[in-house]
Amino acid sequence: MRIRATVAAVSGALALSAFVVPAAHADNGTSFNHDNLVKAAQAAHHAAGKSAFSTATPADTGAPYALDLSFSNVKINNGKSINAGTTTHTTAPVTYTVTHAEGIDVNAADFMMDVEIYRGSFDNPVNVLFGDDFPTCTVVSATQDSCKGTIDVYAGIELTNADATKWTAVGFAIDWNDQDPNSDNIDWSKVGYVDQDALATTSLKRLTKATADGTPEPVVKGKTITVSGKLTLANWTDHKYHGYAGQSVQLQFRKKESTTYSTVKTVKSDSAGNLKTTVTASVDGYFRYYFAGASYSAQVAATGDYVGVK
Repeated sequence: MRIRATVAAVSGALALSAFVVPAAHADNGTSFNHDNLVKAAQAAHHAAGKSAFSTATPADTGAPYALDLSFSNVKINNGKSINAGTTTHTTAPVTYTVTHAEGIDVNAADFMMDVEIYRGSFDNPVNVLFGDDFPTCTVVSATQDSCKGTIDVYAGIELTNADATKWTAVGFAIDWNDQDPNSDNIDWSKVGYVDQDALATTSLKRLTKATADGTPEPVVKGKTITVSGKLTLANWTDHKYHGYAGQSVQLQFRKKESTTYSTVKTVKSDSAGNLKTTVTASVDGYFRYYFAGASYSAQVAATGDYVGVK
């Protein structure tokens, strides 16, 4: 299990490295100090002449060399948005390919690698999310591995409503080459480091809920059915669900013998998120409200409510 941290803001390119280091690597027991990892990242950027770490202190001994490794085919949550409720733990799968020079063992005890997501800019991320555990990789060839990881989201401690937006994936790898990450005398010239930005994008969305209730039950054919309900939206600031006002929501119906819903009409939620409309009774079936979602809110379909017609 990796150490998790929550901050309002972090500064410095790849400052996300401050979040990714475990107290003890889950597979081999090697201890890593996050300050040393950040120092490695800083030294690598200094060595490359980049300015993102211009205010950071260079490594004491040498600078990490450019690790011959790249990331590709990154897919987050199977291409779907990551939707989180008010206090839930949400796990999204991450898959990718790493291509590297022969001799690099991404499963070695002294090797660290991950793909994570951040919001904001690469040089100054506002928030960073990663998996509870490091990825597992399967060897494809001497120069390629197929990897699987996760993004674990804890809405109750990590997110604010501003986080419901587009996020960017970044990959990094460090080969310590038998250097002790916790040592004060690391020979940084023996440490390999690489980071690769803009590998993919994903959207984080606030979970929505919807209800539907058709009355009267049963109803006489040709008479009016009133379908009431409510649309609510998760709030990542106060960790409650609130009425989702002014949203276009579809009233849908499926016949008793069918498995497919069809849209009957579109209604708007009121200032408290309430939904209400009427239809004429014709055949037995199920009514539900369906919300297609928005840039910051997830789609949702209410559980169908059965209304018999006599």
